[in-house]
Amino acid sequence: MDAHEQPPGPEREHTTGPAPPGGLLDLLNVAAIVIDTRGRIVFWSPQANEVFGYTAEEALGEYASRLLAHEEHRDLVVKLFAKVMGTGASWAGAFPIRHKDGSTRLVEFRNMRLLDDLGDTYALGIAADQTTLQRVERDLALSQRLVAQAPIGIALLDTDLRYLLVNPALEGINGIPAADHIDRRPADIMPFLDVETIESALRQVLLSGVPLIDQYTVGRTPADPDHDHAWSVSYYRLETASGRVVGVAYSVVDVSERHRATTEADRARRRLAVIADASARVGATLEVERTARELVQVAVPDLADVATVDVLDDALAFRRSGPASEGGPELFRALAVAASYPTPVAAAALQVGDTAAYGPDRLITRCVHTGRPVVVAHATGSDLRHIGRDADAAAAFVQAGVHSYLAVPLIARNEVLGVVDLVRARNPLAFDEDDVLLAGEIAARAAVAIDNARWHQSVRNTAETLQRSLLPSRPPELTGLDVASLYQPAQATHEVGGDWYDAIPLAGDRTALVVGDVMGNGIDAAATMGRLRTATCVLADLDLAPDEVLQHLDKITQGLEHYIATCIYAVYDPHGHRCSIANAGHLPPVLASAGRLAELVDLPTGAPLGVGGVPFHTTAFDLGLGDRLVLYTDGLVETRHHPIDERLNTLLRTLDEPRRALKDTCQWLLHSLRHPDDHDDVAVLVAEATPLAAEPDAMPPYP
Repeated sequence: MDAHEQPPGPEREHTTGPAPPGGLLDLLNVAAIVIDTRGRIVFWSPQANEVFGYTAEEALGEYASRLLAHEEHRDLVVKLFAKVMGTGASWAGAFPIRHKDGSTRLVEFRNMRLLDDLGDTYALGIAADQTTLQRVERDLALSQRLVAQAPIGIALLDTDLRYLLVNPALEGINGIPAADHIDRRPADIMPFLDVETIESALRQVLLSGVPLIDQYTVGRTPADPDHDHAWSVSYYRLETASGRVVGVAYSVVDVSERHRATTEADRARRRLAVIADASARVGATLEVERTARELVQVAVPDLADVATVDVLDDALAFRRSGPASEGGPELFRALAVAASYPTPVAAAALQVGDTAAYGPDRLITRCVHTGRPVVVAHATGSDLRHIGRDADAAAAFVQAGVHSYLAVPLIARNEVLGVVDLVRARNPLAFDEDDVLLAGEIAARAAVAIDNARWHQSVRNTAETLQRSLLPSRPPELTGLDVASLYQPAQATHEVGGDWYDAIPLAGDRTALVVGDVMGNGIDAAATMGRLRTATCVLADLDLAPDEVLQHLDKITQGLEHYIATCIYAVYDPHGHRCSIANAGHLPPVLASAGRLAELVDLPTGAPLGVGGVPFHTTAFDLGLGDRLVLYTDGLVETRHHPIDERLNTLLRTLDEPRRALKDTCQWLLHSLRHPDDHDDVAVLVAEATPLAAEPDAMPPYP
């Protein structure tokens, strides 16, 4: 018996009934014959038929030496028989016998003397074909050597999943002596592995007889408790030659190197996927806050359980003239927070839009001062006090199970803008060098996008400030006319344009109404708009007809490099309730008369200012008391997805709805017609004819 095999334990010796027969004797086809003192055969087993070729009827009563031995061997047979019967000593060995078919076969014998209750003696011969016996012996020797010397782990378990045999290789893999396995189950030996899956696989194979090949399991054993290993395990059911199930075996191959290579390849693919995702998503707009949100959404959950973006408030406002002193605190503004699951960590972080000052002992401050990542692979309570914004936040981090921290600086054009903070709680892995490289890669991309966005917002804010400063701050006091105006810049990702409006008091109680749009955007367009508005105010004082004003503006615009503009110029006379108007390539105004449907004013379109060589024409129409004239720029109605005629009809329908106050009408038009993401700015000017003091019976204006 092998030293590592299961001995017959007491619980296996005592059974409630007969145990199933073994198959080895059947495989060897062991025969039994009994010979009396005279040498005659008195008992003949069925197996003897196959070993010697004779049936019981042919053999019983015959002298064994004459029936089974060749003539030249009979004396030796008689001598050996006499020795066994005379001394009682057993004899064992191989002997050539004569088969019924005349051939000679070598048979392995075990001979011994028997004594019955009457005192009579007999000779018992147990015989097996030596060729069959040697084949079984070779197979057994081969199996034993293979199991004992195999470089892979091998175990044999009974049908109760108790270990019967463990080879030295498996002993080394498990780090547990082979003897300690015997008569115990896998759950007793390997609680540190996924034993539920292992025992489930063993039972499945026992039940079905179908092997399970190359099943992966990963874990740690006492042989190497500090490192994960991967094993390929295969399970087989063991059966006798007759088909009786005797147990289950499994083999174990250490595939840790292959597993590590596969894991590294998977991590590399995930890193590339995260980088590709960041390239596609981060910086898709020129909004600082949105870019920060895109960054944390890329980082969670692939890189961290919780991610935040905090920028230096001075850097965001362009107040930072150089690197900060490493000994001083820093004021941070939170731009984005994201978590892969509900966790108190997100609530404990600095909330979006809030600011907080952190001293030089805080890890986030160290990160911006050094411009290098800060990694705390295994964070302790002391570390978390230097990570959380206050003691309550640190306590929330402990409660949530935060165990690893990584801060990566946001650097663009050699300026540190802020920090990306990453923490892990449910993710059991600590941040490592690969994570630092990946976080650094996406942070670098995001930093450039954030820097571009803050520069864009700075330029845009400057242009918008200039634009608003050049527009009238409040409507002037007008005679016989009430006006309301509105200017709405484009969304944050687009630069402001050159839209403007004006209401200019003229001699004789008249009023000039102007709406224009310089083609282009940014500071240059705003500055050009300011020059044209100033020129319009000067020309209005000259008491020129609308077409003459546009003619002069056309010449001025031609001298403004490559700029062109559209413009509507109208003059309203409240004494005759008459409006004169000229158009330079602008969208037609809307006349909303009291009690009638709104309509577009029919007038020649004209060429934009700056084209030159095209005459302008003045058109006159009545603007009765209570009538409204609506002037607007193209940003109110133009979209990329609808024909302009369709949008103009929508404008008319909107104005047909119940009347609102003038200021409310401006807001209602903006709300009804303009999408928040539209890329153009909007100017609206609404004028309503009101009665003069000398017109007491006139219709009162809308309150």
